[in-house]
Amino acid sequence: MNPIGEKPYQCILCNYSSPVKRNLKTHILTHSGEKPFKCNVCEYACAVRGSLKKHLLTHTGERPLKCNICDYATGDSGSLKRHQLTHIKEKPIKCNLCEYSCIVRRNLKRHLLTHTGEDPFKCNMCEYSSKDKGSLTRHLLIHTGEKPCKCQFCDFACASSGNLKKHLMTHTGEKPFKCNMC
Repeated sequence: MNPIGEKPYQCILCNYSSPVKRNLKTHILTHSGEKPFKCNVCEYACAVRGSLKKHLLTHTGERPLKCNICDYATGDSGSLKRHQLTHIKEKPIKCNLCEYSCIVRRNLKRHLLTHTGEDPFKCNMCEYSSKDKGSLTRHLLIHTGEKPCKCQFCDFACASSGNLKKHLMTHTGEKPFKCNMC
């Protein structure tokens, strides 16, 4: 067992290091481009088994992890942890240029881009640019035509898990939006 904080397994291609040898082996796959884990529903492939498990939830719309404070549910433990931080009243990470504060340092980094106007994530096929990588990844689906989110009940397919979730309501009969006039 390594002392806490020690990361003896170092990648020779970048500055990545890990306390666990298996994590380094998985990381090295990101350099080789090897993606041994393949989805049996769509063309998705990845280097990490856990990423495939998370991806499969996009096809089912399943969200097994639930917040113990509100109705939020997700299939991703990282998303649940980030969500649970929203229930914390204190936001210790503060912007030194305005009143913005947050709980996660990555959010401050993204926020600082609003002061510079910088959009570091650029599409290499058009003029689109974004402040975050996730938005660029979703945008790229426009160019590829890929629709990785597939309905388990019919032939419907789409690019976003949010649209799949809305579509699934046509099968379940769920109607979460109510008219406040009648």
